[in-house]
Amino acid sequence: MAGVNSTRDLLLNPGTRLGQYEILALAGAGGMGEVYRARDTRLEREVALKVLPEELSRDPERLARFQREARLLAALNHPNIAAIYGLEHSDGTHYLVMEWVPGETVADRIKRKGAIPIDEALAIAKQIAEAFEAAHEKPIIHRDLKPGNVKVTPEGTVKVLDFGLAKAFESETPEEDTANSPTLSHLPSLPGVILGTPAYMSPEQARGKKVDKRTDIWAFGCVLYEMLTGTPLYKGQTMAEILASVIKDIPTLGELPRETPPSIRNLLSRCLEQDLRERLRDIGEARIAIEHAGAPARAVGGKPAQASRRWALLFGVGALLVAVLIGALVLWNRRPTPVEATRRLVVSLPAGQQFSATGQIMALSPDGKLLAYVAREDDSQQLFLRALDSFDVRAFPGTDGAGGPFFSPDSQWVAFFADGKLKKVSVAGGTPITLADANLTQPGGTWGPNDTIVFRQRSPNLAAIPAAGGTPEPLISPDSSKGENTVCCPAFLPGAGALLFTTATGTNPGQIAVHRLPSGERTDLIAGGLWPVYLSTGHLLYVQGGTLMAVPFDPAQLRLAGTPVPAVEGVLQSGQSGVAYYSVSNDGSLAYVPGRVRGANSTLVWVDRKGVAQPLAAQPHAYRNPRISPDGRRVAVGIDELGGQVWTYDLTRDTLTRLTFEGTGSGNPFWSPDGSRLLFNSGAPGSLFVQPADGSSKAERLTTNEYRQIPNSWSPDGQFLAFHENNPTTAADIMVLRLAGHQVQPFLRTPASEGAARFSPDGRWLAYTSLESGRAEIYVQPFPGPGGKWQISTEGGTEPVWNPDGRELFYRQGDRMMAVDIVTQPAFSAGRPKLLFQEPYLLSAGNLPAYDVSLDGQRFLMVRESQQEQPPTQINVVLNWFEELKRVAPTGTP
Repeated sequence: MAGVNSTRDLLLNPGTRLGQYEILALAGAGGMGEVYRARDTRLEREVALKVLPEELSRDPERLARFQREARLLAALNHPNIAAIYGLEHSDGTHYLVMEWVPGETVADRIKRKGAIPIDEALAIAKQIAEAFEAAHEKPIIHRDLKPGNVKVTPEGTVKVLDFGLAKAFESETPEEDTANSPTLSHLPSLPGVILGTPAYMSPEQARGKKVDKRTDIWAFGCVLYEMLTGTPLYKGQTMAEILASVIKDIPTLGELPRETPPSIRNLLSRCLEQDLRERLRDIGEARIAIEHAGAPARAVGGKPAQASRRWALLFGVGALLVAVLIGALVLWNRRPTPVEATRRLVVSLPAGQQFSATGQIMALSPDGKLLAYVAREDDSQQLFLRALDSFDVRAFPGTDGAGGPFFSPDSQWVAFFADGKLKKVSVAGGTPITLADANLTQPGGTWGPNDTIVFRQRSPNLAAIPAAGGTPEPLISPDSSKGENTVCCPAFLPGAGALLFTTATGTNPGQIAVHRLPSGERTDLIAGGLWPVYLSTGHLLYVQGGTLMAVPFDPAQLRLAGTPVPAVEGVLQSGQSGVAYYSVSNDGSLAYVPGRVRGANSTLVWVDRKGVAQPLAAQPHAYRNPRISPDGRRVAVGIDELGGQVWTYDLTRDTLTRLTFEGTGSGNPFWSPDGSRLLFNSGAPGSLFVQPADGSSKAERLTTNEYRQIPNSWSPDGQFLAFHENNPTTAADIMVLRLAGHQVQPFLRTPASEGAARFSPDGRWLAYTSLESGRAEIYVQPFPGPGGKWQISTEGGTEPVWNPDGRELFYRQGDRMMAVDIVTQPAFSAGRPKLLFQEPYLLSAGNLPAYDVSLDGQRFLMVRESQQEQPPTQINVVLNWFEELKRVAPTGTP
């Protein structure tokens, strides 16, 4: 790339590692730092790293601009805008992780071959306009559009690069505050220097004045002009000459090709108006003008034609007109319905609402008119409904704890999961109806045209039930011979003769497969995807790594009919459960929560009782459920990478060591009282293991049965293990294993779900969660019993952990950390719950605490997701999305 100095000391050599990223090559350099092509060693994909030079990273103003770039760009989600994956910091280096876009820039294309043919140039310009249309709606402006910031992939997709100079309208610098202006893209940061690249600056930008979206429209006109002519609109020997020309010279369009359509000439004139008041006010108008321009007419040159040729031409035109009139009469009643344009809108949550951090949260009705979603409001999570043609949002009473909503085929009912049950409620309102027991850790269901619902049971199976309710019939089970431990994400195919679903091995998605009804024959389709659905366009849609993938699919032969391609990038997906936050209606609308894979870049932090956080030195990973050793010097933690394994972190030496290697899905560790061993579970059902904490020998298997078992805690005397077992008959039950003789007996088995049992420091009490009241609450019972039962939480609670001194019990209410004083002598009593702090640290994806408490009871070891992974607050809706999908992933059928 021109302008790159390969001898600079700051350049990173190929093979250098920044966190999980391996440098492959230098791609470019500018005032905002170097850009490298790199490989993400964790996700095995190429990315672009935009690195801020080390000396500038120490400049608070420059670093703040860099961080602002990350926040702004993270808000953009569009096929024609290069995506940002995260803002990272490693060994003193700050850098953005961005989408790597293959292909050449428009600048390279013009330099190589000159002017771009009109049809091709307009196709590129249309996609640029679509990108800016989405950005301006945020509202975000680019302020440095130029041919070098536009890439065309080998497939013909346009990607606008480097929104690093973008700035939201509401945070604009005052008009004359040039001391705070950003810099020219290739100059150092100096007071009074203006932003942009001179040849593409608007006059107001060149003067250092306040700018708005119309400065992007000016640059768009400059880029389109250069594509059509092969030369920049403004030229000069120095930057000063160019800037002076931009300010004083009225643009002339004399070099445009003669065949340029008049509408495009008019568009360029509107874009390049020096008077802001006369300039085109919205980039969407440019897109419309390009769409209406059609194929440009070819100019006729040379001498006048001979008379005979004129008569022939007139005769031909007359015949053509007659044919057109006849054809018009014949086809008048057969004219096709005009294709409705794709439209985008954003559904933002009302004030006081927040989406749940885990579980599926929304669904579009099949007719595309309604959006059902679940959100937290006033410490209660419930079901809400909004018509897409209205601003009104309606809550459904009696849906506390709701999750995983999905609609009936006629759009008149919403099914959902709550209180360990599958339920349904009419869209008109009313009391929810309970249908069956269900799984809460990974809810997912589909309502077929035959009025059958298929859903995930408490066991790792999929079951079928009549929509009116009844006894669930087992339908699909994991294939243990393939290492599968669960099946999920069901979706009926047309006619209800087959069912799509996903298997999982440990924490890794295994296969998207199809199950034929009623034979039960299974065919594996795609590895590594989740949440498949079939669309009437002839596509199979699924999620992989935060991207919606589309592949042509033959529903008659139940086989793939093409190659998967990315359809929508930047879809929020859980890194732990794999839940993908999207929904598609039958009428062609798409709804999704913008984001990326959550939890893959988490950090461990100490948090004191006032909420003040102090990060640990451990490198970012997909951490889950940290546990502090009895001596307080080590941490055992699950990491949802490499299939999910248990690691130990030495707090004194800042070293992270992998403990488990066999199988997948290992996690949920607990220390033995003397700190010599670790209890954990594997991905397979009935698999509790214990292993020396130093890894000196292999793990010993403690249990074997057909149900999934999750360890909860180890008794202080070392004799008992508490765990919960997912039994499809009695829900989740608390069980106790006596290590002497490996005898298992139930401690608490009721129709409600119980779990997260924690022994008190003196071993005489068990704290646990239960859904017996209809929502999760914390209870305490004496161990081993018998005795009474005390409810500790008052307004819902999960994730109980004892203070090591035994005089306090902690638990969580969503983002809130609560504490309750406990007295056990001469009798048990509990105080009033009090709030310690409220922050959006990682919540439990299952039924275990996602944190631990220091030995002195004064600090909490929490998992904090990256700054870009705050709870989502909006849903993107794309109306008539199928037309866009057909262009992105043609099926080869009409």
